[in-house]
Amino acid sequence: MLITRSCRTSWIPTVVVIVFSTVGASTASSQSPARSGPAQVGPESGALVAVGGAMQSPEIYQRFIQLAGGPDAHIVLIPTAGGGAEYDDSFRGLDAWREQGARNLTLLHTMDPAVADTRDFVEPLKTASGVFFFGGRQWLLVDAYGGTATEDELRKVLDRGGVIGGSSAGASILASFLVRGDTETNEIMMGDHQRGFGYLRGVAIDQHVLRRNRQFDLIEVIEAHPQLLGIGIDEDTAIIVRGDRFEVAGASHVLIYDYRSTTGADGKFYFLKPGQIFDMGLREVVAPQPMQNVERRPWSAN
Repeated sequence: MLITRSCRTSWIPTVVVIVFSTVGASTASSQSPARSGPAQVGPESGALVAVGGAMQSPEIYQRFIQLAGGPDAHIVLIPTAGGGAEYDDSFRGLDAWREQGARNLTLLHTMDPAVADTRDFVEPLKTASGVFFFGGRQWLLVDAYGGTATEDELRKVLDRGGVIGGSSAGASILASFLVRGDTETNEIMMGDHQRGFGYLRGVAIDQHVLRRNRQFDLIEVIEAHPQLLGIGIDEDTAIIVRGDRFEVAGASHVLIYDYRSTTGADGKFYFLKPGQIFDMGLREVVAPQPMQNVERRPWSAN
């Protein structure tokens, strides 16, 4: 099932429902090694999937869908960073999700924070076990949803054990410090928008890093803000986060920028390959192989 809520700035949203299949009950799965104590950097519950753009890998789609609870899980897709006035069933971003088996999709969009602050607009988020932000310009997400009821409901998706993810701009918005958030150009690393949604605390995420020769761009950010952990994600590559740990998945590499350990003679950053696990609290690689422990539990909207 696809529910489209695409709202212009001058009117309250209407709902178009197009039925593709019967929607079943969903369950949420989680995948992480055992850890002790509350998370210091990542979410205390739920999961994150941050993709460096050009998302094509079936593995990444499937990992996200599994974390949301399977093919029948309710997944809300947010294309707002793309800057379109409205989106509907013809939006090409839906195709890959359908091809990968997702059967219960809601397309949610507005450019107007007043609309994003309404009870009707946020209703789909109350039953979502997964939310995914498409790419574009990340500051558009801040302007539309920052400080609204939508931002509150997004946080609740994680609080009840769901998964939030995004590709390209949708990956950067997951961090607390927003890189490339300038309204004039995406070449400015520290622009007029610097607040992300903060699901990863004390972190800045850049994307397309190797494909677009951006591997040196995060250095200025962590030199200006040495307390931040910089994470650069290449295209068709993801970090899959539970608590303070993430696993690298997909086709390429993730780069780590840590002022305490990577700004001296040993270099400015280092690489993680698919399957490696990194602890953002300890700021170190903790396992060379993919996460193996799988915990499944019923998901509830309450």
